Amino acid sequence: MNYGYEDLVIGLSGEYRKTMTETDVVLFAGLSGDNNPMHIDDEFARETRFGGRIIHGMLTAALVSTVIGTRMPGPGVIYLSQNLRFLKPVKIGDTVTATASVSELFPDKQRARLTTVCSVRGETVLDGEALVWVPRRST
Repeated sequence: MNYGYEDLVIGLSGEYRKTMTETDVVLFAGLSGDNNPMHIDDEFARETRFGGRIIHGMLTAALVSTVIGTRMPGPGVIYLSQNLRFLKPVKIGDTVTATASVSELFPDKQRARLTTVCSVRGETVLDGEALVWVPRRST
């Protein structure tokens, strides 16, 4: 959906769902340069408190960007800020549901504060808050 600023109301939300794959991890590691063995080395990761590899936290966070840029508010939105808390690990094969919900509106600047959450099997793995600028609908 593509919302203009005038369409936003408190509580409006959007979501995106993705199952995380080995390919996602390898491509993200290559793109970002984050080759932390927690993400790419089975042997190393097996010996950690997680008992295996985990998805890059910022890869999970990128799903929030997908919601904001493609679902709600949608195309044309500009990120101004985002804070994040990484609460639980995400593993290969987990399906992550990312949501963004309007929590506050600033009409004088066409800005919206969004509550952002990623969950796996109903448990929150990441939460935060984004501030975005939203264009008005074309007339």
